[in-house]
Amino acid sequence: MDTDRYISPLSERYASREMQYIFSQDMKFKTWRKLWIALAETEMELGLSQKGKPVITKEQIDELKAHEGDINYDVAKAREKEVRHDVMSHVYAYGQQCPKAAGIIHLGATSCYVGDNTDIIIMARALGLVKKKLVNVLKELAEFADTYKALPTLAFTHFQPAQPTTVGKRAALWMQEFYLDLEDLDYALSGMKLLGSKGTTGTQASFLELFNGDQETVDRIDPMIAEKMGFKECFPVSGQTYSRKVDTRVANVLSGIAASAHKMSNDIRLLQHLKEVEEPFEKSQIGSSAMAYKRNPMRSERIASLARYVMVDALNPAITSAAQWFERTLDDSANKRISIPEAFLAVDGILDLCLNVVDGLVVYPKVIEKHLMGELPFMATENIMMDAVKMGGNRQELHEKIRELSMEAGRNVKVEGKENNLLSLIAADPAFNMSLADLEKTMDPSRYTGRAKEQVESFLEKVIRPVLEENKELLGMKAEILV
Repeated sequence: MDTDRYISPLSERYASREMQYIFSQDMKFKTWRKLWIALAETEMELGLSQKGKPVITKEQIDELKAHEGDINYDVAKAREKEVRHDVMSHVYAYGQQCPKAAGIIHLGATSCYVGDNTDIIIMARALGLVKKKLVNVLKELAEFADTYKALPTLAFTHFQPAQPTTVGKRAALWMQEFYLDLEDLDYALSGMKLLGSKGTTGTQASFLELFNGDQETVDRIDPMIAEKMGFKECFPVSGQTYSRKVDTRVANVLSGIAASAHKMSNDIRLLQHLKEVEEPFEKSQIGSSAMAYKRNPMRSERIASLARYVMVDALNPAITSAAQWFERTLDDSANKRISIPEAFLAVDGILDLCLNVVDGLVVYPKVIEKHLMGELPFMATENIMMDAVKMGGNRQELHEKIRELSMEAGRNVKVEGKENNLLSLIAADPAFNMSLADLEKTMDPSRYTGRAKEQVESFLEKVIRPVLEENKELLGMKAEILV
């Protein structure tokens, strides 16, 4: 372990090994080599020749394939110290291993052929892993919502007690946020195209020269490369690079997921304060170094912390996209190397935490009931008033009396610290002509949750379960958090 230099917490504490590999040096440089093979194969298959002789042979392609995975990093690093160019250093290192093919590696291409195409390939693969985890979060939330779809709970607007909902309905709200993110992710993923091989300013001039001005042949290069690399197509036009708006689109998807997770984690933190819901707390976990009794919502706090980072990080690609000059500038490079991988690594950690939290979320129905029953008399007053009118009361007079009695009961709760005695006050007022027993019959919480249960059932049946069925091959994940 390196203890004398900075190591990203995203690698050490938060992101999975699977996501870390996607943004590893191995993944990057092995993809470069795959791209060089795809380009050389395409040029050979299209009949690139000089004076009737093929420029590229199958023997050369076989040599390149034989060394696709065994990258001689030491040679590449030593060469980069001399030439200060990462792509040409790896061209040189590959050529050292493939002396027969050395002269045709990277033929007609510019650095962005490997750099940008690899970025697209990596982002597409990373989006696939994010989708897998997002779908599993939806599954866990769906099970939670279904379990608690009918459990009444106090709802809040402005974090003030409001008309009751159910625990499951609240989870459905979290689920809907993530479902919208999945729609955005699918759209972004479906639009991922390779840059292809378009040369220095995107005009394919170098390939037109290689193929002696044969427009039709040059037009076939990009589709063939795309197919070899597992993509449907390449962008039809570009400068030297693919549009940096692609990075913006991807980062915005990740930012949306982060925002959804942040909202859910905030709600869980507030509910844990109320002792209604609690995130998983392991047997030997320490909540506080000073206060041994504490059970802090550490995972939810970490979700919020990482989410804020991702949401702010999403500005980087937008600014980079806006600041590109003409066909290319290089002020994107250093920023992209940091902002895109770190956004993915952070979202990967966020989704693992979400999966872990929802999978082990603890609900305390008795506390929920206590809080709800403490506020329910206020919320039942409209029904009480209507019942009293049916028995001959005057609606306007009763409304005023209920307002006065509600204020008195509120003072008893907030000033005196007493229990809510609104029902007793109403029972004692002859204008209502209702006994305490009559009033207590109105205190069934399920009478005040509206269609919350039915909404959950409908949402699960019509929206979520079809998505889970469509993506069933992605299900079955269990998240392990590192610390």
